[in-house]
Amino acid sequence: MRKKIIAGNWKMNKTVAEALALVDGLKAELASCMDVEVVVCPPFTALKSVGDVLAGTQIKLGCQNMSSEDDGAYTGEISHAMLRDLSVKYVILGHSERREYYKETDFWVNKKVKKALEKNLRPIVCVGEKLADRESGNTEKVVEEQIRGSLAGITAEQFENVVVAYEPVWAIGTGKTATSEQAQEVHAFIRSIIRDMVGEKAAKGLRIQYGGSMKASNAKELLSQPDIDGGLIGGAALEARSFVDIVKAGI
Repeated sequence: MRKKIIAGNWKMNKTVAEALALVDGLKAELASCMDVEVVVCPPFTALKSVGDVLAGTQIKLGCQNMSSEDDGAYTGEISHAMLRDLSVKYVILGHSERREYYKETDFWVNKKVKKALEKNLRPIVCVGEKLADRESGNTEKVVEEQIRGSLAGITAEQFENVVVAYEPVWAIGTGKTATSEQAQEVHAFIRSIIRDMVGEKAAKGLRIQYGGSMKASNAKELLSQPDIDGGLIGGAALEARSFVDIVKAGI
């Protein structure tokens, strides 16, 4: 059985004080949660403070991006060593907003994924289609290209430390959500691509999150699908009660 994984992507929200208030609320209810793996991904400025609060709990610390380089003249970038120094365990890579606004291609996402795995960080690799892709019947084509490009060269053994997040771009922050049937269909398709790439064992073990406006009211139905192994939560992760309710829906 694949252990469910619920990760909160706080995006560019929360000052350090606000982040501490939020994580205190999460810690009160989720500090000893063992049935679902819980990850929080604050902005870089709050990683140290949030990590200190989470020390000794079951809640894992994640971040929202990472450089593919070790160090050097890369103004504004954050390296794997800087993240590991803060006890970061997970890193979100290839989020649709990074792909759209900062023009990150599958090539660059792949470089980051390889670097994360090399340095013992666990990547949450995001893929997903835009509304025009879905309406034109190109969902599978787009998702397959992103999977094969972003995860090129990753071995079956390395896949044990990879999480994939399917995030239909048209359902992020819009209030729209793929139906549980639509989401399950794409999750199963992603698993079939991984099976073709690296074999049955890695495909069966891979955890695939849904990342398109999952909230407390729809989490139970989405998480009950056979190939949906968790959620990458945006807006609903910014308030302790709603995030806790989503986590509990996965138990």
